[in-house]
Amino acid sequence: MNVPASLFADTLPPRDRSLLDTLSALSRSGDRATHGMPGAFYTSAHFAELERQRVFRRTWVCIGHVGEIPKNGDYFTTEMVGEPLLVQRDAQGEVHVLANVCRHRGNLVAVGRGNARVHACAYHAWSYELDGKLKRAPLMQACKDLDAARCALPKINSTIWQNFIFVNIDGNAAPLSEALRPLEAHIHNYHNEDRELYHFQEEVWRTNWKCLAENFMEGYHLNATHPRTLRPVTPTELCEYVPGNGYFSAYRAHYTPESPQRTPFHEDLTQGERRSSFLFSVFPNLVVTYMPHQTIYLCLRPAATDQVALKWGIAGHERAPGQDSIERYVAFANSFNAEDRTKLETLQKGLGSTFYSPGPLAAENLEGTLRDFYSFMAYRICD
Repeated sequence: MNVPASLFADTLPPRDRSLLDTLSALSRSGDRATHGMPGAFYTSAHFAELERQRVFRRTWVCIGHVGEIPKNGDYFTTEMVGEPLLVQRDAQGEVHVLANVCRHRGNLVAVGRGNARVHACAYHAWSYELDGKLKRAPLMQACKDLDAARCALPKINSTIWQNFIFVNIDGNAAPLSEALRPLEAHIHNYHNEDRELYHFQEEVWRTNWKCLAENFMEGYHLNATHPRTLRPVTPTELCEYVPGNGYFSAYRAHYTPESPQRTPFHEDLTQGERRSSFLFSVFPNLVVTYMPHQTIYLCLRPAATDQVALKWGIAGHERAPGQDSIERYVAFANSFNAEDRTKLETLQKGLGSTFYSPGPLAAENLEGTLRDFYSFMAYRICD
């Protein structure tokens, strides 16, 4: 049963009630936000639980890139809002997302990442095929209640879009490809499906996941936060908002005339696409930059109210680049990520202040994507 969030308002602290009133008004009116969100949007444990149930369990959420499991048998483990997940490429090359929970007494079936022919729970040695089917349950021959067909690892609803792996935990979300068809018109020429994954790593930052999602998707901070890394190529003044459709937001960061051409790129790119980066967010937790030559992406996962676990990676058109090239790419990404991290970890402290009152948002080209994000969250939380 879908109980409106407003019915919980009387049990919440005043700051949380005020936040729900703000979101409810935004969802009912259909208007675009004029101001930022109240501090409780980023600091409230009550609101974080609403997000877990109404956003992360009910929508398509990104958990990684197919380049993490390039070979048959490759797998990695992760979690999403408390659900342990096993992401597996089977012997036929198909990708499955399975509940990483043994059907005997609930221990984890796999840990970390690697390559496997079979997965065996280390507790009682129940083993599973790569597609999740029960392979063997030792010393259970006399158990009349054992039905191997009913003891497979549960399959989580999953899909692959633009080489990104998505899951829908409750299994009821509409097809992702349909929702993102308008976005594909903007990104088709980049041919991200042909880009090789060069590098990925995982980190935890001490900020709310939404702070990082918003930061990645607005160009207003580029000049002040990245004066030596990003501003020389994509200054704030050259950002151009691209309207979304409720499932994504986007903007184009045009390059300065004196900046060198980024290569190699796909021949389908238009002249405008060769001289700009296209940044987009697939709500709620995937943020991506398509540059002419490379892709940089972040998959975000709430780790705590004031912590976000992120997996970020770099893919590109260059085939088998040398280690020195990869190290340069990674070093550059680490440099501007570090600049963002510093600002976002201090931002989290400020958002907890009782004296914080949201100010007005900048023009559409600079913070229009935040308005899209706020509307998405309002509809999901208050529906």
